[in-house]
Amino acid sequence: MTFDAATKMQFLFALRSKGVTDARVLTAMEQVDRADYVKGTFADRAYEDMPLPIACGQTISQPSVVGLMTQALQVTARDKVLEVGTGSGYQAAILSKLARRVYTVDRYRRLVQAARDVFEAKDITNITAFTADGSYGFAEQAPFDRILLTAAAEDPPGPLLAQLRVGGIMVLPVGQSDAVQSLIRVTRHETGYEYDELRAVRFVPLLEGLGPE
Repeated sequence: MTFDAATKMQFLFALRSKGVTDARVLTAMEQVDRADYVKGTFADRAYEDMPLPIACGQTISQPSVVGLMTQALQVTARDKVLEVGTGSGYQAAILSKLARRVYTVDRYRRLVQAARDVFEAKDITNITAFTADGSYGFAEQAPFDRILLTAAAEDPPGPLLAQLRVGGIMVLPVGQSDAVQSLIRVTRHETGYEYDELRAVRFVPLLEGLGPE
């Protein structure tokens, strides 16, 4: 299957039916071919609205969840974004269509290299992908206008809250990895943080340290 006009129409219809209605987000998701980020056995299922396995025991999130998280992040063209959990690189590629600059971090060197290879092949120049413990964020480039986590933490990590600019937004799944998690949006104000619960989700857990090679 290829990401032709008919497939795109079906793909976008599925996204809209799940609540992804932001025109900029839909356009970005139309421009990024998910098949570029799904390898091997599952490549022919790239346009289905389901999570799929990738290397290192991780997953590529289902498109509707990617869309809803991106929509909740309210990215503008001026924003500098930090993504924690590069995975396949699909989410970062979508963010790259919406933001000025995207920094994406993953604990698995193999995933980061594979994502870099796709970004290079697709001539995506506003993403910096690197291997590190994402629970500590990326202090060298802080503060960030937007922060997105694609792994579940028990609580929003303190270093990431600290690296969020006043007026900035962070979207992340929160909860125990073996229970129902909630997708929450954190907005930083001058006087503190505001938390909004968005929906139930299920993500891999946010782990500290670097992954095995």
